[in-house]
Amino acid sequence: MTPPQLSRAYPRFASTVPHYLAGRPNYAPSLIRMVKEHLQLSYTDRLLDLGCGPGWLAIAFAPFVGSVVAVDPEPSMLEAGRAAAAKADVPIEFLQASSFDLGSHLGMFQAVTIGRAFHWMDRCDALRRLNTLIEPNGALVLFNDVRPDVPENIWYKHYAKLISRYTSPDARIPPDRLRHEAILLASPFNLLERIGAIERRLVPIERLIDRALSMSTSSPEQLGPLKDRLAQELTEQMSRFATNGAVVEIIESQALIARRGETDTIRRL
Repeated sequence: MTPPQLSRAYPRFASTVPHYLAGRPNYAPSLIRMVKEHLQLSYTDRLLDLGCGPGWLAIAFAPFVGSVVAVDPEPSMLEAGRAAAAKADVPIEFLQASSFDLGSHLGMFQAVTIGRAFHWMDRCDALRRLNTLIEPNGALVLFNDVRPDVPENIWYKHYAKLISRYTSPDARIPPDRLRHEAILLASPFNLLERIGAIERRLVPIERLIDRALSMSTSSPEQLGPLKDRLAQELTEQMSRFATNGAVVEIIESQALIARRGETDTIRRL
């Protein structure tokens, strides 16, 4: 059965860009190197970063491949990505487009990366399109981050619960929506493995506020006048767990690597 798909009208992240840059946790550099070695990427390879946002993955992989194309539907994210790529002195082609615009005009890629954006896409449609763009021995890599259940992360459940009070249920991903793994297992990219890197980071409370405002469900545009109240409550609650205005965060950057498997294992969702 095909699950309900999200609209072609992607959430707009224009109001979140400065908060995204300041507050979202970037992926561990060690994980980028592990993925590069795992996929045996070389300077003859092309990489596509789909739903690139401000280009963090595109910029991270650019030194390891021959060329990078970064795609996102939000113009302000692309503008931030171009500025960051120029600062990092890496050549990246940024294109305003969505997964619905994927086609042969983009050429073939050895690897496609998606960071925290796959859930906004019509995933089945995106995978069908990517199947025509990824080289036979290539891979799709989904990036994410999680917080292990360790004492240092005790603050996080309070943080998430507080933010959820300010978000509309209509703006959230339905909790019963199929996980990415289920969608991938029913696609040509059904050989899955996950690798990760765990780090201890020190995060100022101000950056946690930015992180909350970087999400589409609690963006400044979504919250309106409630934005300042959320910031005040976060400051008060997180101060209970902070030392010198910052909390310790144990974060695991993850990469779910999906390669093509046996065609007879594919089933239609």
